[in-house]
Amino acid sequence: MATVRDVAERAGVSIATVSFVLNGTKPVTPATRDRVEAAMADLGYRRNVLARALASRRTRILALAHPTLEQRLGSTTTDFVTSAARAARARGYHLVLWPVDTDGDEIRELLSQGLVDGVVLMEVLLEDARVEALTGSGTPFALIGRTADPAGLIHVDIDFDQSMAIALDHLQELGHREIALVSAGHALPEYGPKVRSAAAYRRLCGERGLRPLLLECEASVVGGRSLVPRLEGSTAVVVMNEFAGFGLLSELASRGVAVPGEVSIVSFTSPDMAAIADPPLTIMRSPGATLGALGVDALIDRLEDPELMPPPQLLPCTLEPGGSTGRA
Repeated sequence: MATVRDVAERAGVSIATVSFVLNGTKPVTPATRDRVEAAMADLGYRRNVLARALASRRTRILALAHPTLEQRLGSTTTDFVTSAARAARARGYHLVLWPVDTDGDEIRELLSQGLVDGVVLMEVLLEDARVEALTGSGTPFALIGRTADPAGLIHVDIDFDQSMAIALDHLQELGHREIALVSAGHALPEYGPKVRSAAAYRRLCGERGLRPLLLECEASVVGGRSLVPRLEGSTAVVVMNEFAGFGLLSELASRGVAVPGEVSIVSFTSPDMAAIADPPLTIMRSPGATLGALGVDALIDRLEDPELMPPPQLLPCTLEPGGSTGRA
């Protein structure tokens, strides 16, 4: 197995110079770095990550904390995760998924082990114990989501007010006046996206003279089927519960209710999930691929410049028409 000494001899540099290249502790010229990296490749040298971390006090590992056991991973979540991983890799970091609970205890224990340089927190609650744990630990972190008061926190998120306005605009332009909102009967208390989207829906209904009808069900096909008797004459439904959307569509079909002839559906989901449905769903597409990268970049910017405070960024979902919406 090749050693640092072997690499130094092959590259014609000192052992210290090889260490500088490996650990990033001192600058080296591009030509010298190229020689060292070429020597490592020729010899099949593999960096000792633990030794590097001890020397630099940096692991170059970021954690993506998601309460996977409490909150089911949806198709849109995949966009956040994959884009975050790509962004981390592009900047020389590794991203690991931490399926931590939302009570804050598990993340405190993990942080105490010094395994990661920073944390990207997902599925943020309005009052989130994990944020308190991260703040108390001194570990740099960024949020994909927002607490009730996100001032002073690095965060990116969906603009739920604008997203809901876009969805209602589409349905109202088609003549719909009785528009229901369906969200998940959430296991997580004070789940930010649910609370913010419901608040935006109520406000917009009040401003537009619409009768609000908020429905909840479990995040499953069975939950979606249970919605149909509760629609109270609604001619359109905005679904913020992507698993239930398929149950809703299936139950309407089994009862002979035409979509979009009698009921139109707009779902907050991904194009892949939309294409599975019959008819293909009109969707509000999440900016997850962009937000995942923005969250990681903001965290790394802070790691590399502790005085920097990246500005918050809110992005709306985009409407992608399908076959599930039509004239009222």
